[in-house]
Amino acid sequence: MPARWLIARCRSRNRPSGRADSVFLALSGLSRRGLRNAREALVYSPPSRAVARPSAVSRRTPPKESITPGLNPQLTRDWALIQSQLRQAVPDFTFEIWLAPLRPRALIDDTLIVAAPDEIRSWVAERFARVLQTCAAAILGPRTTVEVVAPDAPVAQRPATATAAERPAEPELHPKFTFDQFVIGDANRFAHAAALAVAELPGQAYNPLFLYGLPGLGKTHLLHAIGNYVRAHGGGLRVRSTTAERFTNQFVTAVQTQGTEGFKARYRDTDVLLIDDVQFLQRKVKTEEEFFHTFNALYETGSQLVLTCDRLPADMAALEARLLERFQAGLVAEIKAPDFATRLTILRKRVQHDGIDLPDEGALHAIAHRVTANARALEGALIRVVAYHSLTNRPIDGALADEVLSGLYPAPRAVGRRESPSIEQVQELVCAAFEVTRAALLSSGRSSHIAWARQVAMYLARRHTGASLPAIGAGFGGRSHTTVMYACRKAGERLAADPAAQALVHDLERRLAEPRDDRAN
Repeated sequence: MPARWLIARCRSRNRPSGRADSVFLALSGLSRRGLRNAREALVYSPPSRAVARPSAVSRRTPPKESITPGLNPQLTRDWALIQSQLRQAVPDFTFEIWLAPLRPRALIDDTLIVAAPDEIRSWVAERFARVLQTCAAAILGPRTTVEVVAPDAPVAQRPATATAAERPAEPELHPKFTFDQFVIGDANRFAHAAALAVAELPGQAYNPLFLYGLPGLGKTHLLHAIGNYVRAHGGGLRVRSTTAERFTNQFVTAVQTQGTEGFKARYRDTDVLLIDDVQFLQRKVKTEEEFFHTFNALYETGSQLVLTCDRLPADMAALEARLLERFQAGLVAEIKAPDFATRLTILRKRVQHDGIDLPDEGALHAIAHRVTANARALEGALIRVVAYHSLTNRPIDGALADEVLSGLYPAPRAVGRRESPSIEQVQELVCAAFEVTRAALLSSGRSSHIAWARQVAMYLARRHTGASLPAIGAGFGGRSHTTVMYACRKAGERLAADPAAQALVHDLERRLAEPRDDRAN
């Protein structure tokens, strides 16, 4: 085990020596005496030869040479996604020490070639093979395997099928996002049917198709599924997929380099245009104008447009009215959070997709009960449980899932012990906690204190009452369901970034779970 390298790496991450020792001992199995000897060798070993002090001119350290020269841009983007999966699957210090130094070399057929420094290569290949395999398969497909090699190992590149000039500027559609892989439930059935109709009859069924919902519910999946279906069965129809952010960046670059004509041709010479996250077009006046003309040019020629957003068109007040009118002119379909049956089906399909061997479905039920927000969080929780199984050799069961996820997701309420609280009971509890009156909570007041209390109340009502969005809006002074969605999203964002707010809401949730008599005390 590379003691000298590991100690140096722990310290290079600005971690205290004691933390580095603990990490090293936990992962390598060395005794503290062995570690002490390794550190003494590191500190007291005399240099083999005198080293001349660098001059003032040469003191600046040259940049390290990349071990992935000439890497395919698509593989670079895929590796960033794989790293994101790895960060969720293992503790932060494990990722920083063992997995952050890895670099992609090539993707040959279904084999991802990954380079690892000599000091840790054998350890990574032995201990983290299953985690790397699972995370790579989640991004690149179920048949993907991972091979760990030395940084200077020769790699036979896959024969190119197209020149760089022939390849599209945007990343290809994600091959994993197809209609076959999409799990249909009551929360997304209408959106799925609309997307399939558009894919079968581009420009004829619903144009434009506007899909909206909170992050992680499957909007991008359906968007790419439409593109993949058209490319497979559309008889050569041209498909272009991008995000509003990328559209904006490319437009700015085109203006700066006087290449606007090429930019217009790129987006207007297509049969199906897929745009993800159009809410990012807000407050970008010139980009909005260009997108407006692009939209008109495609619509007038019968090309299909599909847009996704995290909110209704009417809730994008900062967007130009003429664009909003065009977004609303087609079919607007909502995707809601999945229910328990849908969450369980999503997990089953992911297990089948990744080839994970489960003794029973206890772990899947535990995950589906705890993780209720969206499909992305479900898959991340599953990856985390599988990673702990890989590192500890414990069976994947309900007990392991509860242990791994207990710190991230609160335990579900016991079913059948009591009735769900009403909207009025939630409002009463929040008013007491924030020291505001119910009249102020239901008013149109927008002070930060009142607005935050209202967002928390709507968030708790959404999670614990079982009431629909329109019913919650009606209970809060006749507000629309989109206002409730916005409040829930804002509350979730603040809870993710503010530990104090998280502690407050967890306490309110605990009190909601108590019998009413105990709650009053």
